Amino acid sequence: MGHADYLKLLMDYFPTAVHTGHCLVFISEHWRVELREHNNPSFGQKGPNPPVIRVKIFKKALSGEFLGGHYEDFQIENINVLAQQIERYVQNAVGQNIRENV
Repeated sequence: MGHADYLKLLMDYFPTAVHTGHCLVFISEHWRVELREHNNPSFGQKGPNPPVIRVKIFKKALSGEFLGGHYEDFQIENINVLAQQIERYVQNAVGQNIRENV
């Protein structure tokens, strides 16, 4: 599976996401969540590694700007498990289900 395929597959899993060409974005009144793919060259390992998906969470400040908070990197080959773990992480971080709306 090519690396670009991961974001496309995640887009199918998260129907409220918007693909910007660089990342997947979930946006709401209070939150912005970005899923971005990072290449992770691991030296000494044989075979292709699954890409690293970085999940960044931004909270809207009183000024109206989205301020970057924490992020987490996920590297799980199985797309269903990857999507479930991302969903669980974001749901715990923002208190809402991103499959419906952030």
